[in-house]
Amino acid sequence: MSGQEFRRYDPERDREAATRIWREVGWVDKERAEHVHEYIECGRALVADLRGEAECLVITAPGTCRYLKEELPFAGVTGVTTSRTARKQGFAGRLAARAIAEDAREGALVVGLGMFEQGFYNRLGFGTGGYEHWTRFDPATLTVDAATRAPRRMSPEEWPAAHAARLARHRIHGGVNLTPEAITKGDLQDPNGFGLAYDDGPSGTLSHYLWMNAKNVESGPYNVQWLCYRTYGELMELLGLLKSLGDQVKSVEMAEPPGVQIQDLFATPFRRMTLTQKSEFECGIHARAFWQARLCDVPGCLARTHLPGRGLEFNLELADPIEGFLAADSDWRGTSGSYVVSLGPDSWAERGTNRALPTLRASTGAFTRLWLGCLSASSLAATDSLEGPPELLEALDWA
Repeated sequence: MSGQEFRRYDPERDREAATRIWREVGWVDKERAEHVHEYIECGRALVADLRGEAECLVITAPGTCRYLKEELPFAGVTGVTTSRTARKQGFAGRLAARAIAEDAREGALVVGLGMFEQGFYNRLGFGTGGYEHWTRFDPATLTVDAATRAPRRMSPEEWPAAHAARLARHRIHGGVNLTPEAITKGDLQDPNGFGLAYDDGPSGTLSHYLWMNAKNVESGPYNVQWLCYRTYGELMELLGLLKSLGDQVKSVEMAEPPGVQIQDLFATPFRRMTLTQKSEFECGIHARAFWQARLCDVPGCLARTHLPGRGLEFNLELADPIEGFLAADSDWRGTSGSYVVSLGPDSWAERGTNRALPTLRASTGAFTRLWLGCLSASSLAATDSLEGPPELLEALDWA
């Protein structure tokens, strides 16, 4: 189509168009429009023009991803939006591929995103992550001790301290930090949001807190947008805060904290599920995998992989569909190709083939899921684009 152009976002030229795009897709309202630009401009932003006007916007933000005990350079795709006039023109896929390529060239080993639906980003080499559990419960039924220390109120103006505490929070394998402060600043600009906090950090700085919103402030449901804590003791204190609200608040919804089975902390959970079924304050736990990730540098990621046990070596044949979305002159072409891989205490991958070794064939998305530990090799061989000899799949399952 004539009039198409892919280019970097220009704040002076594109701010009005970016706000319009986000309004058209329902990502921003009048109350939060002023904070859109800081969020967009804190990382990489690319636009696609149609008839001289920006009609597609892709933004990414730098960060780190926890992989076992390593911190890997990471890029988060924080926005892929297309206006009403530019749908089905192929803008979103090609522009996102270009942004990913630029992040990969600058050192991102892994790229991740939240998906609007499963399937679209698989075309760019992404694989679906593990389930996250979401729970809605009556805070009065928590079996933790109610908080004995009074918290203090937080305000959106505390975003620098809130962001610093977020970066320092407890993380396990797979935990991601997005490093620009504007990410947290934007997250706090919710007219219905409020926070409760403790200052146990060095020199009395912010240590742990929760940030919530509620359309019905009187009885809930309260939505815990995130919990931030450094230790499990601090987590228990934050849950105790939620319990202390139970005299008035009938329902709280939140993501299950990593490494915790939240059902352990509910009194009579199945009874509450039955009694509240189909009510405004229904209790329960459900799972969904709304995030995806992909490797950008196979040798770089394997060099940071340290597994117990003796080494396992195999050939890896990767197919990366992102190549079809990249411009012909892109110097990063994805991860397609042949590798020899060794898994063990000191893992590695290098280009080539060893005919004496068994061969694993996979899409980049499926291999990313295996590398992250989302699913076993045998499971992925049954449900995703991954295949190999049964003996190799079993060995990978154990590894």
